[in-house]
Amino acid sequence: MTDRGLTDLRAAIVGTGFMAKVHAEALRRLGIDVLGVVGSSHDRAIEQAHTAGLPTPYPSYEDLLEDERVDVVHITSPNDMHHAHALAALRAGKHVICEKPLAPSPAETAELCLEAERSGLVHAVNFMSRFYSQCQEARARVEDGSIGPMRVVSGAYLQDWMAKDTDWNWRVDPLRGGPLRIVGDIGSHWLDLVTFISGRRIDAVIADLTTVIPERQRPNQLGGTSPYEVETEDVAGVLLRFEGGGRGVLTLSQVSSGRKNALSFQLDGAGASLAWESERPEELWIGHRDGPNELLLRDPALMSTRGAATSDYPGGHTQGFPDAFKALYRAVYRAVAAGGPPDEPDFPTFVDGHEQALVADAIARSAGDGRWTTVERGDGILSTTKEELS
Repeated sequence: MTDRGLTDLRAAIVGTGFMAKVHAEALRRLGIDVLGVVGSSHDRAIEQAHTAGLPTPYPSYEDLLEDERVDVVHITSPNDMHHAHALAALRAGKHVICEKPLAPSPAETAELCLEAERSGLVHAVNFMSRFYSQCQEARARVEDGSIGPMRVVSGAYLQDWMAKDTDWNWRVDPLRGGPLRIVGDIGSHWLDLVTFISGRRIDAVIADLTTVIPERQRPNQLGGTSPYEVETEDVAGVLLRFEGGGRGVLTLSQVSSGRKNALSFQLDGAGASLAWESERPEELWIGHRDGPNELLLRDPALMSTRGAATSDYPGGHTQGFPDAFKALYRAVYRAVAAGGPPDEPDFPTFVDGHEQALVADAIARSAGDGRWTTVERGDGILSTTKEELS
């Protein structure tokens, strides 16, 4: 199946905010037609479609699902709606790409995994950080053994868009964003990425969650603000134990002035180290004990087959944030064009979304009692059994 074959497929998007625009732009670059969007209200969707260049809105989500032309539904709604929207899309026979977190609880993500398996449809979670070319290159170097056994992975995901008490977003409300704000919002990206690159799942965690702005000013219907007591975390520190013996250290913050979208990791193996930063996405640092360190700039002529596969431009022609979305969707839509999920998906699926829900649950439990907490997976992939869901 060539990329040209992807243009026979059609998409629709749930949501009209920033992420909906990013999804729509990436799909247009792939030549995939976005038939429409649906918003929290039809009036808001019409307004956003007019001002943000989004396609014509559907009157309702039910109308979107009834459109037989739609092959894939992209879900970019608030977190509390992900489960309901994804479940309805699968039951309507639509392939699904869902923003993270897949759902607020492991029970909900487990149900979505089971429904996706029963449906035979393609399902993906928008962990797009995997699809930066230099992250694919890092994974290839771990796979080929040149880095050696992992010893420790460290890093952070830092932002500053919630650094003031006047900063507000629906994610602050645990009823909309879920009980863990930055762990679910940005932490899940980092945790999924290092799990992907290292090839190892997280076995146990010990976490400290902190709210440094306990009261924020929430916009009200009168055009002013009202004080709001914050329950979700602004900062998180997490120690990690990986299966196979590796260790990890993670810092998360949405109150770090000057850091707009700074995801970084360093993976130290017995033979070499790898480091990458999202605000410098073209660079992969390779550290050595007994020789000069290297800085590999993204260039498909110098990279592994895996790394080069997501490099759409020659070296020196910068790729970044939008290109990672494009590469992810290309992989997902190839599976849709082929008729269903591959035996070994080359993109993050609902199973990966469920995995991060399990890790987040362990982080929440650890923060509550201050102890090392095991990630509870139960028997097999799902921690919630089919009997418990029935």
